Amino acid sequence: MEFMGYVRPDGKVGSRNYVAVIPSVTCANDVAQAICHHVQGTITYLHHQGCCQMPPDLDRVTDTLISLGLSPNVAAVLIVSLGCEGTDHARMYRELSASGKPVEIIHIQEMGGVSKAIQQGTDIARRLAVKVSGIQREKVDISKVIMAIKCGASDTTSGMASNCVIGYVADKLVDLGATVVFGETTEFLGGEHLLAKRAVNDTVAKEIFRIVDEMEKRAMSIGCDMRKGQPTPGNIAGGLSSIEEKSLGAIVKSGTRPIQGVLAYPQHVTNQKGLWIKDTPGREPEILTGMAATGAQFMMFSTGLGAPQGFPSMPVIKICGNPHTYQRMEDDMDLNAGLIITGEKTIEEVGEEAFDKMVRVLNGEMTKNEAIQYFSAIDIHCLGPVI
Repeated sequence: MEFMGYVRPDGKVGSRNYVAVIPSVTCANDVAQAICHHVQGTITYLHHQGCCQMPPDLDRVTDTLISLGLSPNVAAVLIVSLGCEGTDHARMYRELSASGKPVEIIHIQEMGGVSKAIQQGTDIARRLAVKVSGIQREKVDISKVIMAIKCGASDTTSGMASNCVIGYVADKLVDLGATVVFGETTEFLGGEHLLAKRAVNDTVAKEIFRIVDEMEKRAMSIGCDMRKGQPTPGNIAGGLSSIEEKSLGAIVKSGTRPIQGVLAYPQHVTNQKGLWIKDTPGREPEILTGMAATGAQFMMFSTGLGAPQGFPSMPVIKICGNPHTYQRMEDDMDLNAGLIITGEKTIEEVGEEAFDKMVRVLNGEMTKNEAIQYFSAIDIHCLGPVI
């Protein structure tokens, strides 16, 4: 099977062709946003990190921003630096330039302030956008696909319908030689032993137990039990009684294939194939950022109560398991898996519809959150305090 994608100098294949305007610190967000406002074909990542953080988190933010810039959906990069931030903007420039993409950097302080940085940044972004606009799609094998998966605003229909549909697509892609990445470590609780049984070896199984244990210890370090925050009030209203029940439903979306390994939050997929776990939280702004940093060309997102948000550089296909939610929120949901609940279609039938939708999105069809540009609420998951 094949799709039409943008082949990058490093061999990765994108479903989109953006110029990414990347603020290296939260203080540069407004400049990056203003530049994007003036230049068609640009996107930005408005995060809240990059200064007054512990060194491990500053490294984590730098690595994540680099991985976002390496996304195959990004054709060129403009880094917007304040000039005195804690993130390593010089390393960002070096490593992104090494990918073969056009990369530029501006420093707000050196340029004489915000107005001048916006003016010069807009000129640079315009040149980059014109330069990459002529890149043409090429026919590539489906094995080049990297799919991210997620569930959010879940109810009882998520585990019975929409998560099952995504699991069907995940299995099919893995069998075709592609890559699938899932996360939400907070939603492995009570089901981590089931994931460990699917690990390709004991080392991977131990890694699965490790990330769950570390996540629980982080909560305990501030005197909390993870089970006090999961399931969420919305999940409970939707019929989910416990974190174990939520976890069992969430795990369904990973399909049934062996788990090859565990990726760190900022990690970018290089030659990994098959099914992988990425150690992420469950909250949308942070997990979508982490999944986009894998290099995923798109995400499949299961929901029952209705979660409409997307991500700037990564199309997010919303699979809705609740027929009533789909009827209310049809303008935000891409596929109605609620037809499984009503008995009108099988998991396999909706799974094939989801696979066909995936191919169309890879070929350029917009998702509904892309069409309304509902994707600005993003952030980077950090572990320590600000200082």
